[in-house]
Amino acid sequence: MTTPVEARTDDGARLWAERRGEGPPVVFCHGGPGLWDTLEDVAELVPGHTVYRWDQRGCGRSAPSDGPYTLAGSVADLDAVRHSSGLERMALLGHSWGAQLALSYALEHPARVSSLIYLSGTGIDPDATWHPQFVRHLHAGLGEHLGRWRTLSGRERAVLQWAVEFQDPGRARELAERMATPWFGINHTANDTINAENQQSWGTPELHARCAALDVPVLIVDGDRDLRPRSAVDSLERALPRVRRVTIRGAGHLPWAEDPEAFRAAVAAFL
Repeated sequence: MTTPVEARTDDGARLWAERRGEGPPVVFCHGGPGLWDTLEDVAELVPGHTVYRWDQRGCGRSAPSDGPYTLAGSVADLDAVRHSSGLERMALLGHSWGAQLALSYALEHPARVSSLIYLSGTGIDPDATWHPQFVRHLHAGLGEHLGRWRTLSGRERAVLQWAVEFQDPGRARELAERMATPWFGINHTANDTINAENQQSWGTPELHARCAALDVPVLIVDGDRDLRPRSAVDSLERALPRVRRVTIRGAGHLPWAEDPEAFRAAVAAFL
C-alpha cells in the first residue's frame, strides 16, 4: 500500500512523493537528471523498510517548474522531502545521477543520513575519465540502430537507448519499455543545466577530501557490464572510510532488474 506525501520546497515548488511499507526509512533518488522515479521494482526488494520515492523538481509527476536546476538546489529539494515526511534521519539509495545526488546530500548533511547505497554511479573524478568510454559502448550497443537513434526523439529514442543498458537481448526491449511506462517526458533543461555544472565542479581535490571525511556507512553496488566503466567508481571507493562494494556479475546499469536476488541480498546485508 502506498501513501502520498505532500512535499513542498522552501521556494514553493511541489514535488511528487509517496511512501510504502513499514520499518526504518529509506529515501530513493532516481537517475537523470531530468527523468522521474522508475525505482518501483527496487522498493519490492527492500522489505522491512518504509521506502520513500519522489520525482525531482520539474520532472515526472512533480509540478512543472522553471528551476533553478542546480546540484545544491537538488540537495535542498531532497531535504524538503525528508522534512515533509517527518524524518530526522534516513537511509538513502541513489541510482546513476541519483547516486551523485545522494552522496552530495550525505556530504552536506551527514547527521541526517544513517547509511547510503550508491547504485550504478560514476564516481567522483571528472566526466572526462568515463564519459567518452560510455559513449563508445553506447554506440557499439546500438549497432545498426545508431543512425536511426540519432534521428529519433522522446519516448522512442529513450526506449531504444535504454534497451542497450540490459544484457539479456531477449528481455532488453521489454525492460526498457517498462522503464518508459508511464512516459512523462524528459526535462532537457534540468538535464543540460545540471550536467554542465557537474562538468565544472566534479573531480576536485576538495570533493575527494570531503568524501575521505564522510563518517557514514556506504554500500557501492554496480553491475560489471555497465556501459559506464566501473573503474570510474574506484576513486570514490578508495576515498570513503566506511565502504563496502558489491559488483553483480553479468548485470548492467540496472542490476536489480537482471539479478534481483543478488541485489536483494547485497542490500539486505547492508541495511
